[in-house]
Amino acid sequence: MTKNNLHGKVVLIAGGAKNLGGLLSRNFAKKGAKVVIHYNSDTTKSDAEKTLTEIISAGGEAFLFQADLTKVNNIKKLFDETKSKFGGIDIAINTVGMVLKKPFLDTTEDDYDTMFDINSKVAYFFIQEAGKNLNDNGKICTILTSLLAAYTGLYSTYAGAKAPVEHFTRMASKEFGGRGISVTGVAPGPMDTPFFYGQEDENAVAYHKSASALGGLTDIKDIAPLVEFLVTDGSWITGQTIFANGGYTTR
Repeated sequence: MTKNNLHGKVVLIAGGAKNLGGLLSRNFAKKGAKVVIHYNSDTTKSDAEKTLTEIISAGGEAFLFQADLTKVNNIKKLFDETKSKFGGIDIAINTVGMVLKKPFLDTTEDDYDTMFDINSKVAYFFIQEAGKNLNDNGKICTILTSLLAAYTGLYSTYAGAKAPVEHFTRMASKEFGGRGISVTGVAPGPMDTPFFYGQEDENAVAYHKSASALGGLTDIKDIAPLVEFLVTDGSWITGQTIFANGGYTTR
């Protein structure tokens, strides 16, 4: 793949209907890519359809795929359908995630299972299917969280379930490298989207805004260019998780 030439390339985005995923879908389409927009449930359908309409109206090419990716067979179907419609896949990006803010002692087995299914299991088998199905020199990127470098309580299942994905990324990059496939993770700070506000009260929001060195929450417009870079010009970067958070956390 010519590094920065996205024209005609096929980009599959899990969770590509709204927030960061929606922005990535629109941005890749504007640059000439064919985009597959995955969304999870009927509650996100209107957002997915809006994103699709914007892409088609602008002359782009895309289609929607609805599925619960915690069922591994649905991940396989997503990749199979993409190849069936577009003939191949060049870039696979996983933005799927779920956050839970809850004291360790109050966390239930159902909480644990749900969080690890969504944040860890989906990521593992998404990377696996990408490794099986991407064209040579393809690119894989997963959205993680800057809480991986935080010393805090209350997010044990969220950060805990995202943490293994760093290892998945390293292992997959080593195994897929012979085909020229790069595998990366991006760990944003708390992003100014509905995904963030559902878990936080007013005081917590104020703290998160003040915690970054550059001030304020992470803007999805600051993250999208980094993801785009990693799957184009920055493809020499592989096996790494990049923290992009304005100085919210660091290692």
